[in-house]
Amino acid sequence: MSFIQDLDDHGVWRKQFALRLKLMSEWLGDHELLEAGVRERLEQLHSQVRSDKIMVAFVAEFSRGKSELINAVFFAGYGRRIMPASAGRTTMCPTELGFDADIPPCLRLLPIETRLQAKSLLDWREAPDKWQRVDLDVNDPQQLAQAIQKVAEVRRVSRAEAAALGFWNEEMPDDNPPVAADGSVEVPRWRHALINMAHPLLKQGLVILDTPGLNAIGAEPELTVSLLPQAHAVVFILAADTGVTKSDLAIWRQHITGLGEGQAARLVVLNKIDTMWDALSTPEQVQQQIASQRADSAELLGLSPRQVIAVSAQKGLLAKVSEDKDLLQASNLLELERALGGDILGQRRQILGAAVASGVKELRQEAGRLLHTRERDLVEQVQELEGLRGKNAGVIKQMRARIEQEQAEFDASGAKILAVRTVHMRLLRDLFALLGTGYLKYRVTELAEALRQPGIKVGVRRAYGDTFKSLRADLARADLIVQEVQAMLEGSFKKLNAEYGFSLQSPSTPQLAACLQDLEQIEKSHLQYLSLGNTLRLAQPEFAERLARALMSRLRVVYDTALNGVDIWNKSASAQLDAQLRERRRNFIRRIETVSRIQQAAGGLDERIVELQSQQAQLHRIDATLGELALQLLSEPTNTEPDILLV
Repeated sequence: MSFIQDLDDHGVWRKQFALRLKLMSEWLGDHELLEAGVRERLEQLHSQVRSDKIMVAFVAEFSRGKSELINAVFFAGYGRRIMPASAGRTTMCPTELGFDADIPPCLRLLPIETRLQAKSLLDWREAPDKWQRVDLDVNDPQQLAQAIQKVAEVRRVSRAEAAALGFWNEEMPDDNPPVAADGSVEVPRWRHALINMAHPLLKQGLVILDTPGLNAIGAEPELTVSLLPQAHAVVFILAADTGVTKSDLAIWRQHITGLGEGQAARLVVLNKIDTMWDALSTPEQVQQQIASQRADSAELLGLSPRQVIAVSAQKGLLAKVSEDKDLLQASNLLELERALGGDILGQRRQILGAAVASGVKELRQEAGRLLHTRERDLVEQVQELEGLRGKNAGVIKQMRARIEQEQAEFDASGAKILAVRTVHMRLLRDLFALLGTGYLKYRVTELAEALRQPGIKVGVRRAYGDTFKSLRADLARADLIVQEVQAMLEGSFKKLNAEYGFSLQSPSTPQLAACLQDLEQIEKSHLQYLSLGNTLRLAQPEFAERLARALMSRLRVVYDTALNGVDIWNKSASAQLDAQLRERRRNFIRRIETVSRIQQAAGGLDERIVELQSQQAQLHRIDATLGELALQLLSEPTNTEPDILLV
C-alpha cells in the first residue's frame, strides 16, 4: 500500500472519529451527562484528533533533488512541477506546506529583515500582518507553481547588511556568498514561507517541511532546534553518483542523528539513480552498482541498508505525469512511498491511538462516575420509601425532618470541602509558578547573557550545562509537587467518599516524564552549536541572538505542554467534586419532594417506588450504551456513516 493510500485511510479514521465524538457529545448532553469534567475530556479528545498532523521533513545539501522528490511524491497529480526544482542552489528559505481550513489558500512570506528584530519564528507566526500574502488558485497548476516560485527569490545587499542578517562572516571567508562587481552579495528575500492549500494529502493532516542547507552560513537555528524535532519522519537525500559526501555526513551527524532513536522515522534516499543508468552496462551491473552505493551509504550513516532507498525523483515524476508504468517501476519511487506509509503512518497511528484510547477510557470513567452517583441516590431513595410501607403520618413526618437535618449538616460541611480546595490550590499555585514563562525566563537568563557577550563565547558550555541542569531539577521538583497533590487528593477523596457516600476518584497525573525527555532532546539538538567547529559562527552576535530565541521558543512549548497537562488534571479533580456536590444537593431536594408528595397524598408510595426503580433501569441502559459508544470511538473506520445507539 502506498503512502498516499495510507494517509487517506488515516484521514478517514480521523473524520469518522470526529463524527462519532460529536454524536456522543450530543447523546451525553441529551442525558444530562455533560458536566465540566466530561466536557473537558471531550474537548481534549476533539482537539487531539482535529489538530493531529503528520510532518515529513525533507533534508539535504544543495543540489540533491530535494524539491524534485517532493514534487514526485506529492504533486505529480498536477501534471507539472509545483515546487521550484531548478539545478543548483535554489533557495535558502525554509518552506512549510500544510492546510488550515480557517485560512484561504495562500502563500505567506516572512521578509528576511525580520531577522534584525528580537523575535523568534514562533512569535512571528502570531503576527500575520507582518507576512506578505499571495493568494493561490489550487485548481490552476500554472498559477500555483508561478506563485510558489517566489520562495526562491533573492535580493542583493551590501556586505554590512548581509553580516547584520547573518549571511556574511569575515572569519569564515570560504562559507560567504560570492561578491558581485559592485561589492554586493546575494541573500534570500524571505526568511520563512508558509503554503496553505487544500491539497487532498494536506487536508488529511500532512505537513511537508522543505529545508535549505542546514550547515550553510545564514541557516536558521530554529529549523534544527524547533521544527525538525517536531517531524514524524525525516527524509535525508543524497546523490547516487556521489554517495555520502563530507558535507552530507556533517548534516547527518549534527542535525539528524541528534533527533534520537524513536523520535522520528528516518529514511535515506539515494536520489538520481538515473545518472547510473549506463547503456554500456547490463541492467544487472547497474543494479549491483546501486546496491553497492546503498550498502556503503548505510554503513557510513550507521543504518540498515533497508533504510536507504535508491530512487530517481525526476524519472518518477516524469513517469507519473506521462503514465509510464515501466519508467515508474524503474524509478523505484513506489518503494519510497511504501516505506513512508509503513514507517511514518504506522508509528503515528500507534502513538495517536494510544493517546486516544487513554482519553476515551478517562471520558468513560468520568461519565460513569456521574451515573454511579445518580444510581446510588436512587437506591437510597427506594430504601427510604420501602421503609415507609405501613407507617403512619407521624413516621413520614419524622423522615422528612431527618432528611432536612441531613441536608443542613451537609451544607454546613462546606468548610471541610473548602479546606480541601484551599490546600489543593496552594500547592497548585507553586506548581503553576514553577512551570510558568516568568520562571523559565529567569532560569535561562545566565545562558542568554553568556550568548550575548561579544566575541568568542567563553564559558557558554558551562552556562548551557548549568541551565539545563536547573531546568531538569525544576521539572523533577514539579513532579514531586504533583505526587504530593495527588496523595492529598487521594486521602481527601477517600475521606469524603466515606463520610458522604461520594464516588470520587483521583484523576491520572500529568506525565511530566515525557516533558523531561523533550528537555533532554532539546539539550542534545542545541549542543552542536556550542562545539569547536561552530566557535566562529557563535561569535556572531546575530547568530547567537537567534540561537537564544530559538532555544526559548522550544522550551516554552515544553513548559506549555506541562502546564496544559497540569491544568487538565486539576480541572478533572475539581469537576468531579463539583459534579458530586451538585448531585447530592439535587438528591436532597428530590427526597424532600417525594416525602411531601406522599404526605399530601399527591402520589402513592408504591407508585413512587416503581417510578424510582424504572429510573434505575434507565440508568443501567444508559451506562451500557455509554460503554458501547466508547467502544465505537475506538473502532476501525468503515465505508458507512457511524451509527449512534439511542436509549
